[in-house]
Amino acid sequence: MTNTMTVAKTADPGQKKSRMAMVRVLLPIAGLLIVFILFNTLTQGRMIGNMPLVLSQVYVTLIASMGVFFIMTMGGLDFSQGSILGMAAIVVCVLSKTSIPLAIAGGILTGALIGAINGYFYVNRKIKSFIVTICTMFLFRGFIKYLTTNAPVAGSAALINYDSTALKLTCTLVILVIGFIAFRYTRFGIDLKAIGAGEKAAKFAGIRTDRMKFLIYVLSGAITGFAAFISVIKVGSVTSSGGNQLETQILIALVLGGMPISGGAKVKFQNIIIGSLLYTVLNSGLTMMGFSTQMLQLIEGCVFLVFVAVFADRESIQVIK
Repeated sequence: MTNTMTVAKTADPGQKKSRMAMVRVLLPIAGLLIVFILFNTLTQGRMIGNMPLVLSQVYVTLIASMGVFFIMTMGGLDFSQGSILGMAAIVVCVLSKTSIPLAIAGGILTGALIGAINGYFYVNRKIKSFIVTICTMFLFRGFIKYLTTNAPVAGSAALINYDSTALKLTCTLVILVIGFIAFRYTRFGIDLKAIGAGEKAAKFAGIRTDRMKFLIYVLSGAITGFAAFISVIKVGSVTSSGGNQLETQILIALVLGGMPISGGAKVKFQNIIIGSLLYTVLNSGLTMMGFSTQMLQLIEGCVFLVFVAVFADRESIQVIK
């Protein structure tokens, strides 16, 4: 009798963890479907009718989220993504007057350079990732405001010609497919999860953690640098608000998609796609219903808080790097 009760007690925690894991997988998918159906009903079918417009807002978030996804997988954070996108967009606009391919390369290089700055202070100077990236966020936001003080930075008129759904969808799918293959089927993804699960253990396993962390910040910056090109072709110019609050949008999107804040082995690549779509549908639905910006932010904040409460791993949240 005693043995039976002991087995039942030890099985209970395992069953609870299994149920919670299932909730973490299914909740974002169910949330996406429920939110879409809810807003489509409340807006009398306008959500489906405006689907091309709704999806046009998701490309930049999807692309830029992938770099942050890699960073969060290894347990880090990055709050400088908006500033990276703004700086890269300015470079894209300036270089587009010479050559569009050069402009794309310049945007990617600018993002990679800012990512390298983040990586250097994080890895070499041993400063926490959220502190470093908050500092660079304000630093480069200041540069953006300075460069756009007198007027928006305008690009070549040819930029608008690239604003097509086919191009943006193709670029987004190519980047996501490459990222998925690298994360799921190569040593790259295994190493990232290992660092997120435990950096000391990863070092003992032979992973060069410092080099990996530095390269991930460079890669994330480069990806956002390309996202700047996708962002710029909508209007062909950059204002002082270019990339503003992108980092918040990415963080909310990833958490809504079920991303564990502390990274590690529980991370799934689908967190990027589901989260970005859920955030875009939620944001677009609230806008269609006529909510003010303040009310929209309040509702999004409440939803974000609920998802953080569900997906935060309380055992490892204190070791965000």
